[in-house]
Amino acid sequence: MAERTAQGAGVLALVRSQLREYTGALQRVATQVLSDPPGAARATIVELAERSGTSPASITRFCRAVGFDGYADLRLALAGETGRAAQAAGWSEDIGRAIEPDDPLERVLGQIMAADTQAMRDTAALLDLAEVERAADAIVNANRVDIYGASGSALVGTEMQLSLNRLGLAAWSWLDVHNGLASAALLGSGDVAIGISHSGQTRETVEMLAEAGSRGAVTIALTGYPNSPLAELADLVLRTASQPTTYRPDALSARHPQLVVLDLLYIGVAQRTQAQII
Repeated sequence: MAERTAQGAGVLALVRSQLREYTGALQRVATQVLSDPPGAARATIVELAERSGTSPASITRFCRAVGFDGYADLRLALAGETGRAAQAAGWSEDIGRAIEPDDPLERVLGQIMAADTQAMRDTAALLDLAEVERAADAIVNANRVDIYGASGSALVGTEMQLSLNRLGLAAWSWLDVHNGLASAALLGSGDVAIGISHSGQTRETVEMLAEAGSRGAVTIALTGYPNSPLAELADLVLRTASQPTTYRPDALSARHPQLVVLDLLYIGVAQRTQAQII
């Protein structure tokens, strides 16, 4: 599947979602851009290289990594995005501040809202709606749907199972890898399997989805990392973003975006079936 580039999604959302995958100079450039987007939009290529402790060649490589031909295109995109963000500041003022043990809940609420709002916006920017459409078509035509996940992702999967059951569709969510593998081995070309893992590296989920794919099922990955093992083996990839805060690590902060994407997929299925919700 072709990965969305910065021209088709918010550049800051794309950089945030891929930050963990960058190394060395590229990671330093990405960190500098995220720490001061307006400053990056105003800086020359030499200035940004100095601020990030890299070189103009590294800046050029970073531009290409996020889908731009050169630095001028990146600056233009950053200027447009930071301008829109300034108009819709809302909850975003506290997003980068650490939560302290003695912070009042009013301030904590603001930071949680800021983080979740940013994660939702990033997810909307990164999500390939054509992939969602294809996933909905596959589910509507499926004989049965298996859903795999571990820990918190398993809870998200159970919610999706119940939603599909309300439409009268045969869906099962598997938390135990042994039962999940047994079920996956029974799938065929008329079935669908969904694997949920924010990191895309949860071994049990990868194993179950791989088994389902080997039996001919259409495989769907819900993950924040398009180059992860889970995404690489899936037929369709639904991307989500996260915005970690103190006490809420990366995977935990991805739960709301995951639910939103699965809600969108559920509604797409409901539109196609025009089913009465049970």
